Amino acid sequence: MPAHSLTPSCPLPDSAAIAASRKPDDFSARLLRWWDTNGRQDLPWQQPRTPYRVWVSEIMLQQTQVTTVIPYFERWMQDFADISTLAAAPLDDILAHWAGLGYYARARNLHRAAVICAEKYGGELPAGETELTALPGIGRSTANAIISQSTDTPAAVLDGNVRRVLARHARVDGWSGSAAVQKILWAEAQRRLPRGRGADYTQAIMDLGALLCTRSNPACGQCPVNADCQALAVGLVDKYPAPKPATRVTQRRLEMLVLLHTQAGGKQRVLLEKRPPRGIWGGLWCLPEAPDRAALEDYTGLDLADGQPLPVLQHRLSHQHLSIQPILLSKAVAKQVKCSSEQRWVTLGSNKQPGMPKPVAQLLQQLAGQTISGENA
Repeated sequence: MPAHSLTPSCPLPDSAAIAASRKPDDFSARLLRWWDTNGRQDLPWQQPRTPYRVWVSEIMLQQTQVTTVIPYFERWMQDFADISTLAAAPLDDILAHWAGLGYYARARNLHRAAVICAEKYGGELPAGETELTALPGIGRSTANAIISQSTDTPAAVLDGNVRRVLARHARVDGWSGSAAVQKILWAEAQRRLPRGRGADYTQAIMDLGALLCTRSNPACGQCPVNADCQALAVGLVDKYPAPKPATRVTQRRLEMLVLLHTQAGGKQRVLLEKRPPRGIWGGLWCLPEAPDRAALEDYTGLDLADGQPLPVLQHRLSHQHLSIQPILLSKAVAKQVKCSSEQRWVTLGSNKQPGMPKPVAQLLQQLAGQTISGENA
């Protein structure tokens, strides 16, 4: 029991109702009654809840809000309607569909797993947790979400929203990402499972975290399980779960070359190169880059004395803060640049663009709306 006490951020329930005495299935019954009236029941991956659709949605929803994911999911399903189609698609096309969602390893893992399923499971996802977690990018929680939502079999999940709900309801101390705390949370998740309605319950406990038991300003007064929430009982909802230990964020400066070439008819194209499959923006198409001007000249073999500095771009990653200095060069002769299989010229403003990091895509969109002067051969 923590030694300190804070003024509760939500109204306290009647102390007589607090609960260690409640049965686990009472938690699920209350939650399902609430969800039947208040839950999200029209999400695109629920119609229908096939294993493939649930899998794609769960991967997209990792560290990404539902409102952001929905249009990406709908476009994805239009072009990659099943596992076989996804497995046969070039990785460049997949990354282009993913551009803007971030954490691009998720897209690469989806593709790798689809190839395995096409080769080993006849273009279907395997049914068991063991087989699912053996696939790239699928952990225990994602596997159970696929199983519960596509087969209606109750299975414990532990995404970020669920961890927050359980950490508060059971008053579990410590950062929810640590192995020791996760072991406790898995046990709490397991003991609260209903006997049936696995698909609805999985969505319901996720919705509870997303809609009511939010990170800040939770709506405890509307919560269907507030009567026995142990953090609420002692007025410490805002202290659970414990925050993640601070991650050291490094500052990094990059110079990027925006090399423009004007074609006959006035269309302009820019040189991009494909990044290595691992590391930051792995597999995406990016502008040639280096830590500073001299290194960029050495790398490209071009004299950048006439290059025009564009406004610096600031871009935050989970572990890095990037300051990107674009250098516009529009007087270079295209044949001076030796294009390898990892480089290509892309027309500004074209409808068909390869997958690019967000700051690069935004920069090129801005340039596409401008007239860039300069003599090109």
